[in-house]
Amino acid sequence: MLYWAIVFFIIAAVAAIFGFGGIASASAGIAQILFVIFAVLFVIALIARVMRK
Repeated sequence: MLYWAIVFFIIAAVAAIFGFGGIASASAGIAQILFVIFAVLFVIALIARVMRK
């Protein structure tokens, strides 16, 4: 999931450089949502691992 967040961030950066504001903002929004989901799942996995031991 982190891979897709990085991919959408790169798409947003390239679109912003070439002046495509709509595509850049949409891609940045998707990247942000994916990163938050990744971070939440990562924290849940860490807590689950600590609880097991």
